[in-house]
Amino acid sequence: MKKLLSLSLLIALSVPLHAQEAAHIADDVHVFTHGGPGNQYRINGRVNSGEPVTILSRQNQYVQIRTESGRTSWVPAEVVASGQSKLHQLPSLQESLATSEVRIEEQDEEIRRLNQQISQLSGTNSQFTEQVNHLEQQIVALESEIANMDQSNLIRWLTHGGLVALGGVLLGLLVPYLPKRRKRRDDWF
Repeated sequence: MKKLLSLSLLIALSVPLHAQEAAHIADDVHVFTHGGPGNQYRINGRVNSGEPVTILSRQNQYVQIRTESGRTSWVPAEVVASGQSKLHQLPSLQESLATSEVRIEEQDEEIRRLNQQISQLSGTNSQFTEQVNHLEQQIVALESEIANMDQSNLIRWLTHGGLVALGGVLLGLLVPYLPKRRKRRDDWF
């Protein structure tokens, strides 16, 4: 008895419990539905491409589906695709496309504005570069002029010092030959 109970429990658990899954009939086919999981069963209707269906179970190469109208039948598994059909996705895709086109236009305008700013800044940058180069040339010229002035002042001071020294030597040589003043004698006493 335990074996029979275990076997029946095992069989009961091995029967697949399929959750209902949203799907649709492939967008490029019209499918005839059958009363059972195979071509040998009677055709009981037709499902249009893109029509949403709910997958109830799978057996062999067939899927049991329920249409939106509530009719249950079997179709080949290869014609059922999971998710929403392209027909149902089209409005949201068109809305996304319109939003993307608006965003692209805004980004194009932003790119144009930024390119214009870049060209203005490039012009300003080149002007500043020219000013910097001109000022660097002025600095070099002024440093050269200062160096020349320092050298000129040094030469002038050396020249004046040399002339003063020469004058002192000449004066020192000439003073002994100058006539001396005689002292006045006061004979009053």
